[in-house]
Amino acid sequence: MKKIALLFCCTIFLVNCEEVVEIDLPTGTPKLVIEALFEVYFDEVPLTTNTIVKLRLSAGYFDETLPVVTNAVVTLENLSTNTIISFEDNDLDGNYLPTNAFIPEDDVVYELSVTYNNEVYKGKATRTKTPLFINVEQGTKTLFSGNETEVIVEFSDAALEDNFYLFDFSNNLYLSIEDRFFNGSDYNFSFFYQEDEVEIPSDVLIKMSGVSKDYYTYFRVLTNQSGQNGGGPFQTIPSSLLGNIVNTSHQDNFPLGYFNISETVTYTLSLTE
Repeated sequence: MKKIALLFCCTIFLVNCEEVVEIDLPTGTPKLVIEALFEVYFDEVPLTTNTIVKLRLSAGYFDETLPVVTNAVVTLENLSTNTIISFEDNDLDGNYLPTNAFIPEDDVVYELSVTYNNEVYKGKATRTKTPLFINVEQGTKTLFSGNETEVIVEFSDAALEDNFYLFDFSNNLYLSIEDRFFNGSDYNFSFFYQEDEVEIPSDVLIKMSGVSKDYYTYFRVLTNQSGQNGGGPFQTIPSSLLGNIVNTSHQDNFPLGYFNISETVTYTLSLTE
């Protein structure tokens, strides 16, 4: 009986000592997030582009979305001709589109300029080339669960230069690779969709973009920090990861995000059971 009474008293003591501890996570001053990832679909006829500048403000750790910025001035300058292209946010959704359609040219440096809260942010980029797909098809292999869906991608890498690629397999699934071990050769690899990442049957849009070495490094660090889920790597910015855009007015108030121009090829693949 003494043992039972002692155990009962200990149980009451432990229950009464439970306490909820609230921890305030530091948020800091919101920073401007600039996502200017231009895509040139050079394999299409007529040639088309995706040239959107997305402006957001950084948010707290547990916030699922970033506040949009709708009152900025956005321009792009062709530094070879000093031609200025204006961007406007007509829908007030933080997505700025060019007022006149244009196609980024080869071997031309473009300078992006964003003016927000009386501060000017600038970044430069040139169009990075990418090869065409040789083949894209659904495979039959699986991984550990046996329920994965394989996609086999093949392309020909350009020789005599270091190349870096970013693949978008839809549904916020990305893969970045470099040609260190297949420079100048035909290369193929397998990508596996997990069972909960894609519906079968369905069509998926697969993109391949050539990117610079700096953007390749930036993207790998960003995805390692933010992961592939919850809206993709650009949905939230978990830390102060510096890109290639600087604040020319106040250097310490640096922005987040990146300015990149890529040639991009696409392939729509019908996945079956």
